[in-house]
Amino acid sequence: MSTTIHVQQLSKTYKVPEREGGFGAAVRGFFKRKYKEVKAVQQVDFKIEQGEIVGFLGPNGAGKTTTLKMLSGLLHPTGGKADVLGFTPWDLKPEYLRSITLVMGQRNRLSWDIPAADSFLLNQAIYRIPDDEYKKTYKELDELLELEPLMKKPVRNLSLGERMKCEIAAGLLHRPKVLFLDEPTIGLDITGQARIREFLREYNKRTGATILLTSHYMADVTALCERIIIIHHGQLKYDGGISDLSKKIAPFKLIGVMLAESNSYDLSKYGEPVQNEEDWEKQYIQVKAEDVTRVTSRLLADLPIHDITIADPPIEDVIEQAFNQ
Repeated sequence: MSTTIHVQQLSKTYKVPEREGGFGAAVRGFFKRKYKEVKAVQQVDFKIEQGEIVGFLGPNGAGKTTTLKMLSGLLHPTGGKADVLGFTPWDLKPEYLRSITLVMGQRNRLSWDIPAADSFLLNQAIYRIPDDEYKKTYKELDELLELEPLMKKPVRNLSLGERMKCEIAAGLLHRPKVLFLDEPTIGLDITGQARIREFLREYNKRTGATILLTSHYMADVTALCERIIIIHHGQLKYDGGISDLSKKIAPFKLIGVMLAESNSYDLSKYGEPVQNEEDWEKQYIQVKAEDVTRVTSRLLADLPIHDITIADPPIEDVIEQAFNQ
C-alpha cells in the first residue's frame, strides 16, 4: 500500500490578543496590543496508508480540528510539512481540492433555505462533474443513505440526522480519495450514528478512500478504526492499534460477577470494585491482566456464582488514561 498522508513536524501557533478588563486597559490596548502565543499543534508526525480508516482523538482544544484544517488547506502551518496524495495541502491546487473533502459536523455546507438537491447541483458545477458521472455517483449514495425522500425539502426542514446524511453525501459527489471527517455524528441519536458508521464502512470498502476521523463517540472509533492517533495539548501521544493501546495504558481486565443468591458480597478483597452503567445486574472488579486466572478461580471457589464475564476496560477509560499521562 502507498502512503496517502504523510505529516512531518507539523505545527501551528496562534497569536491571540489579550488585555485586562476596563476602559483604561481598552485604551492602552488600542495603542499597544499585547499578544500571547497558543501552540495549537506541536511537531506532529504520522503516516496514513491508502484505504485506512484512522481515528484522530483528543479532548476539546487538543488540536484535532486545527490539524484537519491544515491538511485540507484551510490553514497554513507555522512549521513542518504535509504531503497528501502528493500535494502540499495549503498550496490549494485545484487537482488537490478535487481529491479531498472536509465534512465538519458543526458546520453547514448546504444552503439553509433551498432544497438539498439544489446544493448538490451547485457542487456538481463547482467540481465540474459530468452529468453521467454525477448521476452514477448520486445513485450509489442514494442506495447507501436513502437520499431521494430528502432531496426536495428545504434543508432547514430536515432533522439533524437527515441533514448530516445530505452533508456527507454532498461532500462525496466528486468522489474524493481522502475524507477528513470532523465529528460527523455529533448530536445524532444512536440510530443515526449507526447509519452513518455503516455508510462510512461501506463507502470505504467500495471506493478504497482514506478516512481520517475525529469523534467524541467511542462507538464510532471502535466500529470503524483499527488504528487511532491521540493528540493532547497539540502533541502526539499515541499512534497505533486500539487493542495495543489498551495493553500499554490499561493492562487490566474487568471481571463481572452475577451471584446465584440475592445477597451482595464485598468483592474488594478480590479486586478494585468499579461500576458499569451498562450492566447493573453484575458486580464488577478491576484486576491486573496477569491476575485474571487466579482471581477468577478464587471467585468460583468462594462464592455462589451464577454468571461470570471477563472483559477489556471501556475504550473511553483507556484513552482518558492516555490523555493524563
